[in-house]
Amino acid sequence: MTQAWNFAGAPSGVTAGAVTLIEGSSFCISDAAGDISPGGVQGLFVRDTRVLSRWELRVDGEPVEPLTVFAEETYQATYVGRARPRAGLADSTLLVERHRFVSAGMREDLVVRNLGRETAAFAMTVHVGADFGDLFEVKQGNVTSRGDHRISFDEHELRLARRWQGHTREVVVSASDARVAADTLTFRVVVPPRGIWRTSVYLNPVDDGEVTPIAFPADQPMEVTGPQVRRSAWRHETPSLSLPDPVLTDVLRTSSRDLESLRIDDPAHPDSVAVAAGAPWFMALFGRDSILTAMMTLAINPSLALGTAEALARHQGTKVDAVTEEQPGRIPHELRFGVDAEDALGGNVYYGTADATPLFVMLVGDLARWGADPARVRALLPHVDRALEWIETYGDADGDGFVEYQRTTDRGLVNQGWKDSFDGITDASGRIPEGPIALVEVQAYVYGAYLARALLAEALERDADAAARYRERAARLRERFEAAFWLPERGWYALGLDGAKRPVDSLASNMGHALWTGIVPPERARQVADHLLSPEMFSGWGVRTLATTMGAYNPMSYHNGSVWPHDNAIIAAGLRRYGLVEHATAVARAVLDTAAELGGRLPELLCGFDRAEYPRPVPYPAACSPQAWASAAPLELMRVMLGVEPCLPHHRLALDPVLPAAVQPLSLRGIPFAGGEVDLAVRDDVATVTGLPDGLTVGPGTCPCHGDTGADAGPPDGARQAAAPA
Repeated sequence: MTQAWNFAGAPSGVTAGAVTLIEGSSFCISDAAGDISPGGVQGLFVRDTRVLSRWELRVDGEPVEPLTVFAEETYQATYVGRARPRAGLADSTLLVERHRFVSAGMREDLVVRNLGRETAAFAMTVHVGADFGDLFEVKQGNVTSRGDHRISFDEHELRLARRWQGHTREVVVSASDARVAADTLTFRVVVPPRGIWRTSVYLNPVDDGEVTPIAFPADQPMEVTGPQVRRSAWRHETPSLSLPDPVLTDVLRTSSRDLESLRIDDPAHPDSVAVAAGAPWFMALFGRDSILTAMMTLAINPSLALGTAEALARHQGTKVDAVTEEQPGRIPHELRFGVDAEDALGGNVYYGTADATPLFVMLVGDLARWGADPARVRALLPHVDRALEWIETYGDADGDGFVEYQRTTDRGLVNQGWKDSFDGITDASGRIPEGPIALVEVQAYVYGAYLARALLAEALERDADAAARYRERAARLRERFEAAFWLPERGWYALGLDGAKRPVDSLASNMGHALWTGIVPPERARQVADHLLSPEMFSGWGVRTLATTMGAYNPMSYHNGSVWPHDNAIIAAGLRRYGLVEHATAVARAVLDTAAELGGRLPELLCGFDRAEYPRPVPYPAACSPQAWASAAPLELMRVMLGVEPCLPHHRLALDPVLPAAVQPLSLRGIPFAGGEVDLAVRDDVATVTGLPDGLTVGPGTCPCHGDTGADAGPPDGARQAAAPA
């Protein structure tokens, strides 16, 4: 049996210098030479199974010495190396290039250039292995061999297969000019002086007899292949950016490119494209991660948010299942497709999360705010209502008005909020509380879900009475929340309530999510903000997950003192929602500085060491990169600094830019909005917008349907007036 969902350790790390290529839900991890060595986490993964666990190139039995790697697209790379010098020679004369293209299979073009003055003759061998390891086991470093493994080959084709639990998985490796044996492809190569030799090797998975089509045929121009066509379409659909800061420009473009690479689709629903959580270990649809990413990317491509909502709705719970923690109306935590996952976990879908369900409702509300296709949004309303039924029944099992979680078997996740490691929730002394646990951010999401459902009632059903009822539910929750979670002696909100309804009193970043949804009364906002930006919480690279004064604090931990970019983007959005512009800008600039220091790409998380302690951010060793909500964070932070918050049903667009001088003038062209496109220009914090629908009010202040944050009367620390639409 494979491991259950509650693995408590850290995933096996991807070593420094490793190269990860991704396309859809497939990915490949190799070393800098392009080799995939057995025994570790390297491999080619398709549908959560490692279909290639060994892929090592040898020239006359010797490995190639790596020189450099070029990866212009996330699905392809060129590995440049040299063969070992021949005996008696100081330098090698053979340059070896490996041009790799990854999709639901792989193509590798092998190119050898002879830079010498004599003809070169040698044997080039590719060593091949496939353990068909389950992704869960690979990332935990515990692959178990199971089933009946077979190898067959003929003159030009090697076939490796495993049959287990009634399913057959195969991988076919072929090359027209190779001599094939049980685990090798060998090429007898002769290259004239200054000459070039090349060949192509194809790897195609076969799942229960269904052959994966070749994504990169050698006779087809790259620009018309499926992966490149999808990338070109994404780049055409997303806004074009112009600003004078080249570093920030690179950060934002890297974010957009990485998000495109993390898109996944369902062949049964080709018009509904969703987003995976992150590479390498989470190339699958995740409820919480995918939803938050979708919400942060509405400004550049609403189709991603719509597709994510539709994909999750198709897998919404319909029955009670203790093993998978499925319950009617519940939105999944994670979807997996490997045979091993199905056998070990009772199904390919796991539902153990407390937050994905209210976040799903918030996402559908945001789709309405941004003017997404009304027919497709309306089709989600039954799923929204089933989600709210889950919130008020299974989510609030004890009827106290709060959503709690407690796993139903020992196979599930102990913690079911976004800090889901086994020790991710602790009190101020460092003690792990007994459940069920009601998290502060989950109650905030429920508040946001009620406000979203009220908006949907108005916008799509023209039902003012229903809207009023949902707003009343939100107001009652806000009162209960304030009474139960506010800690007056400490001046912050509890991280949660334990099973005895006692506050979990640690100072943590989670309460910033309460600002994001607006559940915090206006008179509390600045005190909360000051704690989040205090030296104990703010590292200079972002807000820590846990304050340095807490018992469980460890800057090198996963959830107890680290800095997560997506967490900071949500906090910044919450601060801006309450008009706390200086606080929000400080968070935004810290995270964008981090991205710039790390080469333009934000990882899943980084260590929480203070900026004064080390001159650069300290990476967390097992962080995913690219990772969806980290990639989305710079885009969300730009939205926050621009002060953009639309509410199309109420004909309002908040627009109140406060940008660093170095990024102005700024121009964004082709922003998707309300079925059309909008252009935005900002100079000296004055915005000009063109292409808006008629009758839209533009200016500072959020829509009243967001709830009372005290920001509509004007931000406490001042904001700029946006220009009227041109």
